[in-house]
Amino acid sequence: MDLIQTVIWALVALGVLVSFHEFGHFLVARLCGVKVLRFSVGFGRRLISRYDRHGTEFTISAIPLGGYVKMLDEREGPVAAEELDQAFNRKSVWARMAIAAAGPAANFLLAIVFFWAVFLGGTAGPVPIVKSVEPGSIAASAGLESGQEIVAVDGEATPTWQALNWRLANRLGDSGTIEFSVRYPDSNLEYHMVADINRWLAGREVPDPLGEIGLQLWTPPVSMTLHNVVEGSPAASAGLKAGDKIVSTDGRDFSSFQSWTDYVRARAGVPMDITVERGGEPLTVSVTPAEIKLDSGETIGQVGVQPVSETWPDDRVRIYHYGVGGALVKGLQETWDKTVFTLNSLKKLLFGQLSTKNLSGPITIAKVAGTSAEAGWQSFLSLLALLSISLGVLNLLPVPVLDGGHLLYYGIEAIKGSPVSERVQVIGLQVGMALVLCIMGLALYNDILRL
Repeated sequence: MDLIQTVIWALVALGVLVSFHEFGHFLVARLCGVKVLRFSVGFGRRLISRYDRHGTEFTISAIPLGGYVKMLDEREGPVAAEELDQAFNRKSVWARMAIAAAGPAANFLLAIVFFWAVFLGGTAGPVPIVKSVEPGSIAASAGLESGQEIVAVDGEATPTWQALNWRLANRLGDSGTIEFSVRYPDSNLEYHMVADINRWLAGREVPDPLGEIGLQLWTPPVSMTLHNVVEGSPAASAGLKAGDKIVSTDGRDFSSFQSWTDYVRARAGVPMDITVERGGEPLTVSVTPAEIKLDSGETIGQVGVQPVSETWPDDRVRIYHYGVGGALVKGLQETWDKTVFTLNSLKKLLFGQLSTKNLSGPITIAKVAGTSAEAGWQSFLSLLALLSISLGVLNLLPVPVLDGGHLLYYGIEAIKGSPVSERVQVIGLQVGMALVLCIMGLALYNDILRL
């Protein structure tokens, strides 16, 4: 059932993003007087289709990995004399540029709308307060200490964990310095601390900015009482149940659930005697942690339990409420920030500052779509907004076969007064197609490795 739900949410995500992208092309083409022959969501064999009064075929096709708008064009077949004025190739270069740019523009507009809806519903996030600093880490070299609140990174505010992670992610692959602004509890004084970085996490397959910088942020203490026991897990097979309180393991007491988890992780395949309290009575069971192999090659133990988490204090969570106008302004700002971040990441990939293993394909997108949908509508809309921005940015790259490649050709035509030669366009199309297929193949390869 989980697989089916993941596939459904992935299709919903792709369907929404592709449909809106192609609708941008479709709408502007109609406004420019171009006859649209077909509006397709998906490629390949047509599954469902209907025609409107303008003669446009709207169809859903078998391969749901894209879509297209087919317009009347003399380069693709004969055009009746009475319809020549509706042919795409007969329109001015500025009209053709507008049609090509409309798809990516629609994606950016969709991202703004999604972010607006998210912020209209209000947002909340934990305050980034340092719990501990790893000796010898970047955070330690900057002078960060337990109890400090990180209020900014490189002058950009970090009011929540999410904001801090984004600011750190912006520095992946960079060299130079990174500046932290912090303050102590019950103080308004800010202190600025600087650490040196050199190609920070460049080439790392799955970078964890917060962890790699050497910070552990404050969270409420985790109870030793079990909130959930995963069905079919070693813990469930041994008879552990939700509500059991871990008293000891192999005769040892543990001060925190994290220290107990570390003990379990180090004992993959090794039987353990876990004593729990159930209904006021002690109960000891034998559990053998499953052997889980991580992407790094390390094998850890896992028993399949989740603890009860304590409630976050009010002063450790920031809650934001926005009106209609405020949410729109915030949506515009978020779309701009994420667009800049996407462009910056592409530049770093190109110059080797980020590993190409960070590229993700349809399998990863499907998994993330399913997970975000389970987390709630705000999480799912935020993901759709990010994907929509990525789709808009990628389509604007000056690569033939993409919208950006067409805009490049039309820009050259506008400057020189005549179209780019057919020979150049054909060569560019072949090179662009090969490049896009290689990138798609690499992304799919990374997806398969992650499985």
